[in-house]
Amino acid sequence: MASVHESLYFNPMMTNGVVHANVFGIKDCVTPYKMALLVLLSELGRAGAQLSLLERRRLNRLLLPLLQGPDMTLSRLHKAIEESCPNLANSVQIRIKLMAEGELKDMEQFFDDLSDSFTGTEPEVHKTSVVGLFLRHMILAYNKLSFSQVYKLYTALQQYYQNDEKKAGIDETDMELTNTEELEGKMEKEELDVPLREEEISCSGPLSQKQAEYFLSQQASLLKNDETKALTPAFLQKELNNLLKFNPDFAEAHYLSYLNSLRVQDVFSSTHSLLHYFDRLILTGAESKSNGDEGYGRSLRYAALNLAALHCRFGHYRQAELALQEAIRIAQESNDHVCLQHCLSWLYILEQKRSDSCVLLEHSVKKAVHFGLPYLASLGIQSLVQQRAFAGKTANKLMDALKDSDLLHWKHSLSELIDISIAQKTAIWRLYGRSTMALQQAQMLLSMNSLEAVNVGVQQNNTESFAVVLCHLAELHAEQLWMLFDQKIQFDRAMNDGKYHVADSFVAGITALNSIEGVYRKAIVLKAQNQMSEAHKLLQKLLIHCQNIKNTEMVISVLLSIAELYWRSSCHTIALPVLLQALALSREYRLQYLASETVLNLAFSQLILGIPEQALNILHTAIEPILAHGAVLDKGCAMFLVAKCQVASAASLSPQKKTEALELAILNLNEAKTYFAKVDCKEQLRDVLYFQARLFHTLGKTQERNKCAMLFRQVHQELPAHGVPLINAFK
Repeated sequence: MASVHESLYFNPMMTNGVVHANVFGIKDCVTPYKMALLVLLSELGRAGAQLSLLERRRLNRLLLPLLQGPDMTLSRLHKAIEESCPNLANSVQIRIKLMAEGELKDMEQFFDDLSDSFTGTEPEVHKTSVVGLFLRHMILAYNKLSFSQVYKLYTALQQYYQNDEKKAGIDETDMELTNTEELEGKMEKEELDVPLREEEISCSGPLSQKQAEYFLSQQASLLKNDETKALTPAFLQKELNNLLKFNPDFAEAHYLSYLNSLRVQDVFSSTHSLLHYFDRLILTGAESKSNGDEGYGRSLRYAALNLAALHCRFGHYRQAELALQEAIRIAQESNDHVCLQHCLSWLYILEQKRSDSCVLLEHSVKKAVHFGLPYLASLGIQSLVQQRAFAGKTANKLMDALKDSDLLHWKHSLSELIDISIAQKTAIWRLYGRSTMALQQAQMLLSMNSLEAVNVGVQQNNTESFAVVLCHLAELHAEQLWMLFDQKIQFDRAMNDGKYHVADSFVAGITALNSIEGVYRKAIVLKAQNQMSEAHKLLQKLLIHCQNIKNTEMVISVLLSIAELYWRSSCHTIALPVLLQALALSREYRLQYLASETVLNLAFSQLILGIPEQALNILHTAIEPILAHGAVLDKGCAMFLVAKCQVASAASLSPQKKTEALELAILNLNEAKTYFAKVDCKEQLRDVLYFQARLFHTLGKTQERNKCAMLFRQVHQELPAHGVPLINAFK
């Protein structure tokens, strides 16, 4: 392998019209894409003061990813420049066209003119700047080319431009064959797909060392911090295979291949890539250069240690133990205490089911502190805390231990361990039944900014800590929602049964989970118990608070309850402005159901004020949404109100029409009675039976009257009256 490796040094090759060398030899190569970048830099220097400050800033931000990233097609490069400065994009396109359609001497003249950028008292480009270094590297790489290589480079440039022209021609043909609507949809789709099209960043040829390092570091960072934005496993592996085809000894590419294989749980490929990584690390001499003669042995013991970790991840504990024993043996021979500490930590993971594992872990923490390994010391403390939590130790002692580990995290800026510590605290508080504290810790982690320098737009949100916290948070919300709705259901059942003292007992539980809902339910109980002044004070305070926090839905509900208080206090005219305010709010925010309920309350007000005909007219506009989307109790109340209005409006009719109206009212009461029976609302059921008995008596139907009277008496004995007149309650 050594002879092969040496033969690759300074051995220029030509593949697909691209002049290149191994990444361990010539660091930069001239490609048609890089020539396009050189044209861009040249035109940028010519434009000078013609560019606005905003355009120059955009171009400066664009240059670095263009210089560091892999080669891209001319159309994609043109579009990237056009987004920053359209005029400059056109100039670059024309310049490349003239060069590609001209002669070879035009390309030679172009490279000769590049050196002028560094001349003069105030040169356009400084030699040590990022752009200056790129220009100098390209000029040197071009000057080293033979004549045949220069010709092949020129041919590649022509092909680069012609491929773009062919693609543009195909697009134009498609546009002519596509109607306007389909074209708009296609363009919108292409605009959405542009940043994500993986074929555009495909590295069909070899990359320079800087491009390869940038590509690997970018993908590794995405895999760690936001895997969803990294390339797909299959496409990333394709790119890595292409990179390794030209540079088989590139150790970092093998390691990224190892990480990529772990994503899809491919044990064979991950093991293969991991072993190749350490083999190449030894062969390239990277370890020997940094660690002298010890580099070879260091790679071997850390290779064994990483292999043990890999087997442990896949559940191959026997193979992991054998690899760990090998790592321990080599580390002991080399007297490598740091490696031994890592081995000791993994030994605890493999043997944590044993009774003496706690002693092993305590020893590991002490040694890690002694050798100045804060990462291992913190992980050991986290494991000890977890063990002692399951052993039933008190929460204050566990939190004190975690506080000590937090000091290490913040002192050494160990961002990942800070996340793990917070997730651990969340789990401990959940274990001890302190849901509020667990919720606080979970929210803290989710709202924290990472201490690690990640790319713009990349959030560190795919770590195990985030996953654990999100699971706890989901469970906490599910529990609280279930508890809240369970309390509300129990409250509603007690109110329907007229057991107000039982309903009052649920108010405290509702308040603990939702303070606003709890206050509202307390006011409802006070209203039902005829404590009007106390209920009014409470509702007024709640109304002001909900208006301040813009809780519109609760504001409307409170207004409806206040209107009902005015009815019961015989202040019917005062209730109307309150109801109109509620109706205006519900319609403004398009709360149709609340608007329909408000209209029903307005109809009830008109019934009380002695205009039942008007009440019946507006009922027809509101009752349909109630019957279609309303709760069963609300449907019953709506039909009960319709029957009341029909009876009241029948007073002025002729005897025959009055009889027909009363019979229709009885049918509506039967429907209301069915709804009330479904929810076991005995109080409303009693009122319906009383009303039906009176109507049957008026119609002279004695048998039906007696039946309703008997049922009324049975319900009345179970549910005594509270002294509230029947007509003064809508619900």
